[in-house]
Amino acid sequence: MSDREQQNYSNHIKFVPAFHFVVLPVLLLNLIWSICWFLLPGNRGSGFPTLISHVVNLLVAIALVILAFLARLFALGVQDRVIRLEERLRYQQLLSDDLKPRIEEFTVNQLIALRFASDAELPALARRVLDSKENDRKTIKQMIENWRADYQRV
Repeated sequence: MSDREQQNYSNHIKFVPAFHFVVLPVLLLNLIWSICWFLLPGNRGSGFPTLISHVVNLLVAIALVILAFLARLFALGVQDRVIRLEERLRYQQLLSDDLKPRIEEFTVNQLIALRFASDAELPALARRVLDSKENDRKTIKQMIENWRADYQRV
């Protein structure tokens, strides 16, 4: 992993080129094309079967866009569950005895954002986040001074 750019707050977002720059644009283009084809009077043809065909094409285009977004959301949901488990195990090892009983107080947003904190920085930052009840992922990530990279994100 030494050949990778050092990860920090400003570059930690992950883009999957095949998904973000190929699949989504093609599906959105297909949806726009289907809507235009459905709405333009000259494209409808005549008769009930033609109308049904256009309606089905439009519904399939809508379903494909929804499917792409749900696939991404499902993958991120599973990733969040794994991160929650990993971080709770990590907290058992790194937090002081007075903070360990408070591990269950951490929200999913807090756990996910704090995963980027280095082992040395985590105990103090975890206490600060719990005491302030800060729950915004972006704000918590910006509090981190010593970034712990996560290159295996979905």
